[in-house]
Amino acid sequence: MSLSFRVWSSPLICKATLANGENNRTHHANDAAFIRRAADLAEMSAGITSPHPNFGCVITTCTGKVAGEGYLYAQGTKPAEALAVEAAGEFCRGSTAYLNMEPGDCHGDHTAVSALVQAGIGRVVVGIRHPLDHLRGSAIRELRSHGIEVNVLGEDFQSKVLEDARKSCLLVNAPLIHRACSRVPFSVLKYAMTLDGKIAASSGHAAWISSKLSRTRVFELRGRSDAVIVGGNTVRQDDPRLTARHGQGHTPTRIVMTQSLDLPEKANLWDVSEVSTIVVTQRGARKSFQKFLASKGVEVVEFDMLNPREVMEYFHLRGYLSILWECGGTLAASAISSSVIHKVVAFVAPKIIGGTKAPSPVGDLGMVEMTQALNLIDVCYEQVGPDMLVSGFLQPVPDLLPVIPSEDATFEIDPSFNPFEASIIFFYKTWDLYGSFSNFSPHSIRMPYGEEKDDYMTWSSVEHYYQANKFVGVKDPMAHDCVEKIRMARSPEEAARIGRSMQRQKPELVRNDWEDVKIDVMYMALKCKFSTYPHLKSQLLSTAGSVLVEASPHDLFWGGGREGEGLNYLGRLLMQLRAEYLSKSSVSAENTSLA
Repeated sequence: MSLSFRVWSSPLICKATLANGENNRTHHANDAAFIRRAADLAEMSAGITSPHPNFGCVITTCTGKVAGEGYLYAQGTKPAEALAVEAAGEFCRGSTAYLNMEPGDCHGDHTAVSALVQAGIGRVVVGIRHPLDHLRGSAIRELRSHGIEVNVLGEDFQSKVLEDARKSCLLVNAPLIHRACSRVPFSVLKYAMTLDGKIAASSGHAAWISSKLSRTRVFELRGRSDAVIVGGNTVRQDDPRLTARHGQGHTPTRIVMTQSLDLPEKANLWDVSEVSTIVVTQRGARKSFQKFLASKGVEVVEFDMLNPREVMEYFHLRGYLSILWECGGTLAASAISSSVIHKVVAFVAPKIIGGTKAPSPVGDLGMVEMTQALNLIDVCYEQVGPDMLVSGFLQPVPDLLPVIPSEDATFEIDPSFNPFEASIIFFYKTWDLYGSFSNFSPHSIRMPYGEEKDDYMTWSSVEHYYQANKFVGVKDPMAHDCVEKIRMARSPEEAARIGRSMQRQKPELVRNDWEDVKIDVMYMALKCKFSTYPHLKSQLLSTAGSVLVEASPHDLFWGGGREGEGLNYLGRLLMQLRAEYLSKSSVSAENTSLA
């Protein structure tokens, strides 16, 4: 595979001597095999709860036997390293842990690193460093500070077999790496075509080009994506559902991209009882139809200039990591021309339909010579039933380690530089620098449950508690069951999906006073979180003087909105809590001085 790698000016050389070349090759082969296994484990969580990084861990004994394995299910669940340590038990001491990616111990918890240190792991092999700037290198430094030998592929030693293993680590977290290195989500263009390159007959009929096995693979692709995007013509011609039925993982958000908003009033995508639909369109298009969609619960987002680049930059801001494009040829060509498509997945059926007017998967790209053709990188071929699956990358995975000056180096260049002068602090997803401020952060809280104020229960996150409170006190068994499902949800994302879905489908189960109390519910949960975790309280206090903005572009109540039009109640509550802490601290200091 052609991937971009950083060229190190003075790479560290493997300690093995030439006399031990054979042992060195064997050692590298073993390391590579276990790193690939860690990447395979990490892949198992892709799409189950999205978006979140994919982590896998393999622990091997001194004799090279696998003692324990684990993978991160989602943010807020037990780290892969901790699961592997539990599985390996007493075999951990002196063993080697293989990680596809440096642990992302955000929010000061250090759970993953602590698990490895306390288990007595002697060596850690890391496939790639964490791609996010504020996390990169921190876990590696901490492990080394405890006397653990840490080797990073491509840095501490190099070989062809290790480079291939490192590539597998890059690919399993390609969406996160693209987020770190660019302003668009990782996008995959998928289509099915006949042997003569047609995606439908001249009449527009397209069911079915590919086999049932291929369609099952498409469901799996959807289940691993945060969203699926189609054009208006696909909605008019095919009336798709865009679900992940029969596949693994969650059901992705459906996105319709249409400039004219010339869409039918009856469409499967307007049913948002189980999964949401977002329509992106040109500003001012069919205002009456926009109101109709809003009445159905469909979100409409207007753009001054509707093009794939603008749309993808917007969904990047919304925190989407991966998007599957299942559009027609015109939109596909526009997306490719805008350089937002990173990978192509094509199902080729052994059928010929002909027709000069039959549509092809990619429209006009303006190319007139074969030398202008776009070549795929790392092309793979796989037979799926009677069809051939061809896949490859249009763009390489970005350089994971761009040379970015440190704060000290930047200050030497520009003495006026001060990273602490920012008057506005934005936060949104849990991987952000201030991601611990999010109600989705993986911090459990103990809060009273139901009407009995003395009956306390542990909730996995603020979001778990908040969503469950929508149904607390409602005298209906279904409401009670919903609370239990939310409480048992394995991640904050799952808790949110359960709560929001039930609120849409069964609004009668939501407590009557919810709109009046939801702000208080959120504030009490946030207060409990920041009181429980001293390091979070310290981080909140460190923002004194700054405006806190929950940077969700689509949540106009808790978030700040795309253009600052949101109410930003989450940011407001955090500033209120910060002021409360500062006030108490001031009073305490005054009393101390008087004493």
